[in-house]
Amino acid sequence: MVNKVILVGNVGLDPEIRTTESGVKVARVRLATTERIYNRQTNESSDYTEWHTITLWRGLADVVDRYVRKGSQLYIEGRLRTREWTDKDNIKRYTTEIMADDMKLLGRRSDNQQGQQGGYSQPQQGGYSQPSGASYAQPAAQPAQSQSIPAPQDDPDDLPF
Repeated sequence: MVNKVILVGNVGLDPEIRTTESGVKVARVRLATTERIYNRQTNESSDYTEWHTITLWRGLADVVDRYVRKGSQLYIEGRLRTREWTDKDNIKRYTTEIMADDMKLLGRRSDNQQGQQGGYSQPQQGGYSQPSGASYAQPAAQPAQSQSIPAPQDDPDDLPF
């Protein structure tokens, strides 16, 4: 089975950055993707914009906090996740979001608040280093005894949004 999403779009609002009770940073980004549709009969094109909610954890959330602002262009790879909850009127609600596994900052260097394309990436063994490009990926899963931060749970109550 495959659950893979790839998006390239523009950030519509400044990201929301939160920290869970256990101290894990999480970011939520609203990303707009626009598709141009051409009508051959009328020789006109129109744009269709779709809005996506992207959730980024730990190191990716740190990068979002430092470098991503409204208007930033991002490349996102991740997976779809649907959550359900009951609202205050006891009505069951659903939301579908993208859990990001990889992110790349796109656009011109001047689009970035820091004036540079790169940032920081988290190597598999911990710590931070300056990357050669602008790609940020979640580290690969490590054995339980060497992993210092627990993996996020899919429990909607664990999400601080």
